[in-house]
Formats: sequence, structure tokens, C-alpha cells
Amino acid sequence: MSVSNCAVERAFIGAGCNRIVNNVSWGASNLVAFGANNAVAIFCPQKALILTTLPGHKAAVNCTYWLPTSKFAFRAQQLGKHYLLSGDADGTIILWEFSLTDKKWRQVLTVPQPHKKGVTCISGIMFSSTEAIFASTSSDGTVNIWEIILPVTAQGDCKLSHLESLFIGSKTMVTLALAELPDNTGHVVLAMGGLDNKIHLYCGERTGKFVRACELKGHSDWIRSLDFSLPIEKNGAGETLLLVSSSQDKSIRIWKMVIRETSDNPERKGVIGLASYIEGPLFGYGLATYQISLESLLIGHEDWVYSVQWQPPITSSERRGYLQPQSILSASMDKTMMIWKPESTSGIWMNVVTVGELSHCALGFYGGHWDPNGDAILAHGYGGSFHLWKNVGIDSENWQPQKVPSGHFAAVSDIVWARSGKFLLSVSHDQTTRIFAPWLSHTGDRCSWHEIARPQVHGHDINCVTAIQGKGNHRFVSGADEKVARVFEAPLSFLKTLNCAVSQESDVPEDIQLDVQILGANMSALGLSQKPIYVHAAQESTERPDNEVADTLETVPEAVPVTLTEPPIEEQLAWHTLWPETHKLYGHGNELFSLCCDHEGKLVASSCKAQTTSVAEIWLWQVGSWKAVGRLQSHSLTVTQMEFSHDDSLLLSVSRDRQFSVFSIERKGVDEISYELLSRQEAHKRIIWACSWNPFGHEFATGSRDKIVKLWSVVNKSSVKHISTLPPFPCSVTALSWLGIDRQNNHGLLAVGLENGSIELWGLSAKLEDGCMSTVGFTVNVVAKFDPFMCHASTVQRLAWRNSEKVEDCQNSQLASCGADNCVRVFEVNVSHC
Repeated sequence: MSVSNCAVERAFIGAGCNRIVNNVSWGASNLVAFGANNAVAIFCPQKALILTTLPGHKAAVNCTYWLPTSKFAFRAQQLGKHYLLSGDADGTIILWEFSLTDKKWRQVLTVPQPHKKGVTCISGIMFSSTEAIFASTSSDGTVNIWEIILPVTAQGDCKLSHLESLFIGSKTMVTLALAELPDNTGHVVLAMGGLDNKIHLYCGERTGKFVRACELKGHSDWIRSLDFSLPIEKNGAGETLLLVSSSQDKSIRIWKMVIRETSDNPERKGVIGLASYIEGPLFGYGLATYQISLESLLIGHEDWVYSVQWQPPITSSERRGYLQPQSILSASMDKTMMIWKPESTSGIWMNVVTVGELSHCALGFYGGHWDPNGDAILAHGYGGSFHLWKNVGIDSENWQPQKVPSGHFAAVSDIVWARSGKFLLSVSHDQTTRIFAPWLSHTGDRCSWHEIARPQVHGHDINCVTAIQGKGNHRFVSGADEKVARVFEAPLSFLKTLNCAVSQESDVPEDIQLDVQILGANMSALGLSQKPIYVHAAQESTERPDNEVADTLETVPEAVPVTLTEPPIEEQLAWHTLWPETHKLYGHGNELFSLCCDHEGKLVASSCKAQTTSVAEIWLWQVGSWKAVGRLQSHSLTVTQMEFSHDDSLLLSVSRDRQFSVFSIERKGVDEISYELLSRQEAHKRIIWACSWNPFGHEFATGSRDKIVKLWSVVNKSSVKHISTLPPFPCSVTALSWLGIDRQNNHGLLAVGLENGSIELWGLSAKLEDGCMSTVGFTVNVVAKFDPFMCHASTVQRLAWRNSEKVEDCQNSQLASCGADNCVRVFEVNVSHC
């Protein structure tokens, strides 16, 4: 019996948002797009799930923009396809197509004439369901304006034409907004703001030829966000266009643009000063003259205001087909979002809703967005996190936090399944360790993945992690850009939460749970060690001395660990789900790079970055006593990955020195082991990044930068021979994981992760020597190449099968992966045999 093919489905994607302004866009399709490193991620707010990621960018995604956005949803009700623009740090803009019928994505085109530097903002306007203009600005000092014609039929193609490029100069523009001029169809106004503290207005035809109209002064720091309302008609007195602007000077300004019948003083065109605020500047375009005045100045935020946005229009039976609500959403680095509305009697703009006010762990918001119906608001924050509030009030407004997807906001360096595959641990260069697990719905009929804990929030980039196997409480060891490995143990609050998440019996017995006297953990002021909160201490109220200032930057608030009965939101994850640190493992001379644990949970192996043989040694630690019981010398450069064989008698290591080493490990007593180097071979022509043991024997695979995967066999625990080679891959092999399928015939499945983000599954069928059961080679065949929209958008860092040695009778298994695109992914793999 061999593996013939595999059906692969996406089970989960966890990712954080790039920490940059303009990165998020909420479209009329009710989907949210955001950049996750160089991938564009799409999430559904209703399901709190990331649906897919779009590969194509080579650099980090800076901004996204839907066509149509929620502002133009009323013009897109008949559209079968929606479009998304994404711009990256290299200046490239890609247009994507999303079909509403089959929910499939397609990369339509890469916008020609890319910017020479990173794209900082994309903004657009839709004139009809098929006609639109969008503009992009970049740190190269240019603004490009394009016309796009969307297809009328399902088989049609988009038509893109370049209208104009405006050179702004050395003072970069970082935000744009487009609108139709009041009472003047066919003419467009473009507002831009940036580093010179001014708002610049340009007017043009829909065919191009934009000319400078005027500039608006008033802000005293960088302009960070601009947004036009749709034209508003009041009491038949002609149309008014409102422009809202926000700045790093902590203020928000609302500007009003109206048609002026006659221009009394043409010399004032384009000029504005403090004395002329009431009337404002005049500019003429076409046959009309327009006047701009300051409508209102909104003061309320205590830090930079990064975004402002008008509430999307409501579909109406009026002449224009919409009604523009007088409501503005602002998001600030002071950790709050505010909704502003004019008072019904006086017309003075007031702050009517404030949400946020987060703890010390959240450093503010980069942007705020309305949903198309105006009853939910979304913020993305400094920690790569999303924060969603929904108005659940009936008679009065009542904004309550909602569940959202979460994940790492930097490259994910390592993942490991916990004992029994209960949950998945991941570590990242965002300096956090996170736990993802399936959570059963209240009805018990649906299971969805969520981040359920953040056990470590550190002060260094975390490079590696291993979960302690065997019996007892859940424990893990992590290694960061420091010389110390740290050991963590699950607190009581997590054990109870885990029981709620997976409705089945706990694999931590009741007597052990009763012995756990630690409820949770607190972070120290320096953000390195995590101190335990004991069960009895948590019941006592702690009082601060009178002379201690209660709320300063140096003060770290107390964690309140609780048992979670539903998936947590960011405010709970960021602070209240820490695990206590129980031990530190000292010995390595450089930053930790790789960790692994044996299957009995008795030994942990660790390695660090190295350029000499003495520093490249592998340390063995006894679990429990945490004594160093061995120092294995073999390699001369960094050991990149290690793994114990499934009978724990052998330890395999691979290194930057292009060699692998196999050590025999034998336990002689409680705290004593013996070890011996069985074999060391130069296996590849380049760095060896990955290795993995066959769960059913002493065969293993190695993968290298030379694009080759080789299979090896340990013969009689004395030597190693090369038995098979997979066909060359298109790029470096960076991750491997071997799944056992059929023990009797020694058949398996090898997952291969590549530098370009691709993942492939290869069936391995053992060729047995005549007259005995020893494997002399493998017949290999590719059984699945993952769809690019399911794969990572950059390097696959690690692959891990869930319970890789326990699936002999099971056709379904789960494969976890992590990558440099900030994503943690879980795939459902259905194995077919022939």
C-alpha cells in the first residue's frame, strides 16, 4: 500500500497586521484586507477568520485599497466581482480580482510604471459600477493617477490607463483622497497631505491633466489622513463637499468646499492665513469658482491621530441614491478610537463614542475603519493586532468588543505541537510565544481555530521552541537572541481554559491540576522574566504604597489570569494569559538557535549560533532537574535543526557546515547518560536547513540550500548510508517533516517546505532487502503540490505533523507550518492509498 494522492484543505491561518498606516481596507464585499509581511491577507469579520492570503509581492505590503470600498458600496450592488489594490515597500502595485460567486481570487495585473520607492497610500473614487480612478503616492516624491475600467461581463478584463504623474518634491505626501467636485460631474479634486503640514488640492478631468488649485494651512505637524465625504445637499442650497484631515499635532479639522457664485477677489486664489479662516481660499476650475473654509476643529485625542474616515453612506431612494451620515471615525496613538457627530441643535461637532483605552501592552492604533453598514468599527494596532467593536444597542448605542483573527506581526521562526497535539505553540521575531488551538462552539457542532494564550512576551526575538513530551503538566522551552534558554510551565488558568476549548478529557490528570498552585504570571518591568501569581495570593488584594505613582510608563499593571470560556480578545491575550518562567538554562556562549525534546520527555537538546567547533556544541539537559548532562561536539558552524529518533536512541543534527551528525544516546541512570558520535558526513553542497526522522525506523531526510532532499539510513546503529534522493526542487529546501502512514510496509509522507513559500507532499514507499525487513531505498512520488493561495508568501521556516507517529489507522492528519510571511498555518491532509 502506497500513497497515491492527497487532498489538502486550509484549516487555519494566523497572522498579524503590518505595523504601518494605510495597511488595512474594509471593502463593500464585507471583507477586510491587510498586509502580513509580503502577503495580502483577507479576513472575514463575521467569522473572525483569515480566509486566505494572496502571494505576489516581493517586499512588505504597505497599503491596501478595495474597489469598491465601503464608501461606494451603493454603486456596486450589481457587481459579481470586486477588486483589490495592494502596494508594497518596493513601489509595486498589484490588482487582484475576487469573485463573489465562487469566492476565488485571481491576480489580474501588476500596475506598470511602478514607484521607485515604497508606496505609502492608495486612494480612489468610483463614478459608476465599472468606472473608477485611483491614485498612489510614494516616498519617491511622486503621485501617480490611473483610470480603471472594470469588466461588465464575467469574462471581461480590466482596462488600466495612466492619466498623470505629479512630482511633489522632497516633502513626501503620505495620504491621498479623491472626490467629485460639487455640482460639476466629470471634474475631480485630489487632496494630498504629508510632511510639509499642508493639504494640497489638485483639480482635473476624469481623463487627466490635474492642475494645482490651492493649499490649506492650519495643521502644525505632518498630515496623516484625509477623507472626502460624498457630496451633501442641504435644503436645496447646492452641494457641499466636506474634507476631514488628521495630523500628528493631535487635532482633526473639517474643511467645507462649496461653489461660489462670483470671485470678488481673484488675487486671494490659493492663499490662506489665520485672518482669512472664515472665508477660506478660493480656486477656480472649469467655469466654477470654489471656496473652502474651516468648518470645525476637533480636539480630543492625546496623541498623533493616524486616521480619520467618514461613515459610509446609506443607500437611499434620493436622487443620488445615497444619504451621507454626518459621522467621523478617528483612530489615534493614544489607544482610542472616537466617533464624532454634530450636535442636533447647535451643529457643534462632539465626540459621542470613545472605545479603546487599552493597557500598557498596546501602544496605540495605526488606523480605524467602518464596516459598510456603519455598525462596526475596526482598529489595527502597534502590536499587529486587530480590535473590533460592534454596536449591539437597540435603543441607544452600545459598542462591545468582538472576536478577531490574531497572529504574529514578524517572521515566525518555529512551531511545535504540544503533547497529544492538543495545541500548537509558535515563536516569532515579534518577541512573543503564542498558543493556537481548535475551539468547539457552544453547540458542539463546529470547531474553529483561535489564539487562546500568549504564554511569553519577551524582550528579545525568539528563535526556537520545544514542547516537553511525556506525562505531567504542559511545559515548553524557548530560546531567543540571548544565551539563556527559558522553561515555562502551564498555570492553572490555562489548564482550565484548555478544558473549555476542547470538549474532551484533559491529558493533565486531576491530581496534577490540584498540585498546580500557580494561577498565572506577571511581566517584569524589563520584559524578560515572568513572575508567578500564586492561587492564594491572587485572592488577596494588593495595595500600592501611597508614595508610588500608580500610572507611569515604568509601572507594569497587574495581570488578572482567569479561566476563559470563549476565545479571548487581544486585551486578554496581551496581558492575562502569561505562563510563569520556572527555570533558566545557562551554558551557551551565543544566541540560542535550535531546540528539541525527546519523545519520553526526559531530555532537551539545545544549540546556539556558532562559528567555531567549541561554540557549536549541542547541550543536553535533564528534564526536571534541568542539569546539563551532556555536551556533544561535532559541528564547526551553527546547528540549524536537531531531532530525536522516535525510539529516542539517536539524535540527528544538521548544520551550516553542510554536515549532518548522528549521535547514539543511552540512559544509564536518573541523571546520567552516555553518548557517542556514530557518524558525521558532508551531505550537501550548501547549508543544511532541515532534517526529519522516519517515525517507523532509523531512516531520515535532510534538506539543503542546494535544492536537494536526500534520504539516509542508519545501519545497525553504527554507520549511515545514502539510500535515495528526491528530484531537485526549484529553490532552497528550508523545512521537512516525515509522517508515518503504514508501519508494516514502512510507507510515509514527507512534507517539504521551500524558500519561495511553496509546500509539497512526497509519498515514500520503502524498498525492502530480500529475505529481511531492512530498507535499502525508497520509491518517491509527489502526491500534492499546495495551491499558491494556500502556501506561504515567503520562506517556510518549519513544518510539523500533528502526532506524526500515531496515524497508522487514520487517513486524516493535520500539518502545521510557519513562515517568514508572519503566518502560522494548519492544513487538513486526507491521504489516499493505492
